[in-house]
Order: sequence, then structure tokens, then C-alpha cells
Amino acid sequence: LLDLPTAYWHVLAADLADLASWRATGNEGWPETIDRVIVGGERALPERMAAFRRQLGPRVRIWNTYGPTETTVTATALDLATFHPDGLRELPIGRPIAGVRAYVLDLRGEPAAVGVPGELCLGGSMVARGYLGRPDLTAQRFLPDRFAAATGEAGARLYRTGDLVRWRLGGLLEFLGRIDRQVKVRGFRVELGEIEAALVEHPAVREAAVLAREDQPGERRLVAYVAPYPEREATAGELRAFLKERLPEHMVPSAFVTLAALPQNASGKIDRRSLPAPDATRPSLGAAYVAPRTPAEEAVAAIWCEVLGIAQVEVQDDFYELGGHSLLLPQVMHRLRRDFQVEVPLRSLAAETTVAGLALTVEELLLEQIERELALVEGVEGIEGAAVERREESLAEPA
Repeated sequence: LLDLPTAYWHVLAADLADLASWRATGNEGWPETIDRVIVGGERALPERMAAFRRQLGPRVRIWNTYGPTETTVTATALDLATFHPDGLRELPIGRPIAGVRAYVLDLRGEPAAVGVPGELCLGGSMVARGYLGRPDLTAQRFLPDRFAAATGEAGARLYRTGDLVRWRLGGLLEFLGRIDRQVKVRGFRVELGEIEAALVEHPAVREAAVLAREDQPGERRLVAYVAPYPEREATAGELRAFLKERLPEHMVPSAFVTLAALPQNASGKIDRRSLPAPDATRPSLGAAYVAPRTPAEEAVAAIWCEVLGIAQVEVQDDFYELGGHSLLLPQVMHRLRRDFQVEVPLRSLAAETTVAGLALTVEELLLEQIERELALVEGVEGIEGAAVERREESLAEPA
């Protein structure tokens, strides 16, 4: 049984879809011992699910699941052996599992009809008691379950997920988005307003906006847009370092875009739909560009450009400051194996975060590999030489 966050599964499914690439990274095929897969944590792409099923066929069963931590943890599930994702824009998140009650409620708190969007509220014995030390938030999110009279459950409550869903024909739930500005990025819940508030504390930032963008399917990332004060512009590296002191790693944007002013709509609010996609050029990290100097550095830089989707990297650029994250490290590891035929440990990838440092590690591993092969050859030659000597001595002895 393989249970993966959706973000990691997206990477696996994309690699598996290209069988030539999959085999080039040293994988002969899907392990025969794994016949069930569970994904969950955020939206699963229908096209990745369809490709995954086409490659593995009916032998591997896969479930798309949904469930917030407050309902400990999975609340709904869909066995895709009974469902075909081809041609769909959204994958349903399934039906409530045993012990879970799911309600789609409209703005009046009444059950919404099939096909009508509403907030998903969950009830049952798995609903948490509340938030530690936050009675205000507990009262806002955990409500008495007025629909539970028939169950006989004393003190039953509902958890308001804040997720917008609707019932489909056939009793499946379809996720539509959030009611508020909370987003899911690589399995983490992120409040965009918290990042924006932290950004405007920087003395060079006049106003800021943050979006969760998915410019490449399955690669959702945080992008920050900042409008600086006149003559006080900050580099992406400076802004990233500033946020790292105030926010957890998963809330630090992968890309920063500087604009003279943020676009506004007719009511004077930030027009988030008009914010541009980040370009594919190397971000301004505050250091002059130094080109790769060795074949190993050129190959590592090319791999980083491929994985990060940017046109150019410098030998001392930091992988994480360029927008990288831990879920991309297996892709780097696979491409290093493809291009160098050497196995770079994941711990080395995490430790060597510059092109120069990683290229040096690759060169050292290649040298060790050559030395082992030479020692093996010398050992074989020594054994063969000793055998020849013994044979000649045997032939020289009198009969």
C-alpha cells in the first residue's frame, strides 16, 4: 500500500507517464508488490490520474481522498476502479467513509440541492474537540450538529471546512475551491493574507499581494508581487531572507515579482487576476551572474533549469532561493542518475544547495566509482595472472 501526498504523487505520475524517462532513471517498472495507492491532501489532476491508470492498468487500484486534520483525517474517498477520469476537469473527492456525515450547506445553513455549490460541513465521531487555546476559532468552526438527532449521538457537532463543494449525481462530492483565501500548497494550508502582512513589514515594500499559481499542471507554488517605495527596491534574495525570519518554510514564496504598482480594479482593490506570471529568467538574488566553469557544473545547471523551469542559473545560486523545494529533489536525483550514471544520495542533494557544491559532489562520486571499477579490474587481472602462473608451474613439473 502506497499512501502519498498529492503533490508528491503528481511528480511520480508525470515521470511514470514517460516510460522512456522512467527507465532511464534506473526504474525497470512498477514494483509488483504495490497494488494499492492512496493520494490526498490537495487537488489531484485528472490528466495525471488517467495517465497513471493507463500505464499500470487495473492491477493497481488507486483512491482519491479528502479530509482536513480537524476530522482526523480522511473523511471522503473515491475508488477510481469504479470511476473513469478521462476527459474530466475535476476529480470527485468521493463519498463519506464509515462514521462520517457530510453536508453541503448554503449561506442560510440549509442543505444545498444536487449541483448547487455550498460549504462542506462534516460530522461524526472523528470530529476534533476544537483548537487548543483558541476558543474564538473553535466557536467559529465547530457548530452543534442539528442534523444528528436521528443518530442519537449526544453533543454531536459539525466542522465547517471552509471548502466549497457540490453534490454530483450518484452521490459523489466535487471540490470547487475555498470560501476564504486559504490555499493548499504541497499539502500545507497557507493563509495568503499572513504572507502579505509579513511582506509589507519590509521597509522597502509599499504594497504586496501573494497568489498560489499553477502555471505548470501539478506544480502549484506561491508567488509574491511587491510594489516598492521609490528608490528602495529589495532583491528576491533579501525578501526571501526577511520572510524566513518570520514565517515557516512552506509559507515563503517560490518566486518574487517586482512591479511599479499593483493593478487595481474599478473599486480600487488589487486586481489579482491581472497579476502576471513570473518570467523564466533568473531572479535577482543580489549576486552577479557567474557562468558554469566545468562540464559537471554545466550539467547540474542544466538540470536545475529543467526542474525549476528557469532559463539560467549561476554557480553559486541557492536551489531554494531559486524557488526549489524538497519535493523537487527526487527529480534532480533521477536526472543526475540519467546524465552521470551515478547515484547521488538524497542527503547530499539537501546539503549541497548550490550548483558548484553539487557539481563537486558529483565529481567526487564519479571518481570513487572509477576507483572502484579500476580496483575490480586489477583484482580480476591479479586473479587471472596467479592462475596462469599456477598453470605454468604445473606444466613445468615432471610427470
